[in-house]
Amino acid sequence: MILTPRRKRQIEAVILIILLILSLGGIFINDYAPSDGFGYWIMMVFVFAFFSIILGWLQSQQEGENFAPVLRDQALHWFCSLLVVGGTSLVLKPENNSGLIILLILSLAVVLDGMRVGWRFSVVGIFLGVSAVIPTYTQHFFWVELIIVAAIITLTIIWSFWLRRNN
Repeated sequence: MILTPRRKRQIEAVILIILLILSLGGIFINDYAPSDGFGYWIMMVFVFAFFSIILGWLQSQQEGENFAPVLRDQALHWFCSLLVVGGTSLVLKPENNSGLIILLILSLAVVLDGMRVGWRFSVVGIFLGVSAVIPTYTQHFFWVELIIVAAIITLTIIWSFWLRRNN
């Protein structure tokens, strides 16, 4: 399969939007049921790992590299992230708003992986980190985070149209 740079950017943009929407859903769940939010964020580690492996595969296809080292690096990165999340679940109780701590850990893992697979992934990680901090400053944090997601998605779409027009 020949992957054009334009097609790769489109796939990355779609993945960015999907991850932002899933993250916003997790923030909503964590607000109303912290113990459910805890489980949701653990599940999201696997979702982020899946999408980062897809992005790594797309990069290896585009650059003509062997996918095996990419898969090994991704698997190690996300396995270690899952170990840290598991350790957090042993130290903190799910009902003690530990979902926010897992969100911070996931934020770090996503930002660091974004350095490998693309800046859009890092944008999601930065959003996750901001999302973990905003609740300490306002009770209406979901609406603030919804506006942030809408802005990121809008900017992504504008950026895609701009790149398409200039290519």
